[in-house]
Order: sequence, then C-alpha cells, then structure tokens
Amino acid sequence: MSKTKSDIVAGLGGDRELYSGLIRLHILHHAAEERIFGLGMVEELARHGYRISPGTLYPLLHGLERKGYLRSSEKRLGKTSRREYQATALGKKALNGASNKLRELFGELIEGK
Repeated sequence: MSKTKSDIVAGLGGDRELYSGLIRLHILHHAAEERIFGLGMVEELARHGYRISPGTLYPLLHGLERKGYLRSSEKRLGKTSRREYQATALGKKALNGASNKLRELFGELIEGK
C-alpha cells in the first residue's frame, strides 16, 4: 500500500504539520555537519522513525534552499550526478536559535515533569 504525505511520520498519528518543523531542523542539523543528499536523508530520517518519501523530502530541501538556509551543488558520480546540500551561515544561525528554543521546550516537556 502506497503512503501519502499525511503518512510522513510513522507511528505518530500522521500529524504532518507538527512534525514537519522537526524534520526541517533534523535536515538542517545534518547539513551543518556535512554535505547531505536526498536519499541519504530519507534513510537518516527513517532511522529516527520518520517515514518520508523523496516526493516530500525534495520540496523541503528546495524550500530550505529558497530561504537561504541551504546551498546546493551538483556532484558527478561517474556517469550520474546528484545534488548535495550544505547549511549556509544563515542556516547555521537559524539552527543555533532553534536549538536554544528546543532546549527550553525540552526542559518544560521532559525535565519539568
């Protein structure tokens, strides 16, 4: 059975809007550490319980690039090529700000109990 965009997050009720921000932050985190590519991120996100299709991921990557958080370049691999992404200075700054907000929220959600 084929999954739809509403099935983006496995086992989490499919609340796509709630988790899409976390997925974007996850992408930005990895892109700040090293160059990433689409299929690699699909696999990485799956390791963390997110079931996301390339048809959903690539618009997220393109959106992050349009906002200036990611920069992409094409890498040749023999006869084929793939687009790789890395975080820009603006993306790293945004990730740092989001990390501070996440720490604060984590404190309220988990440590405050």
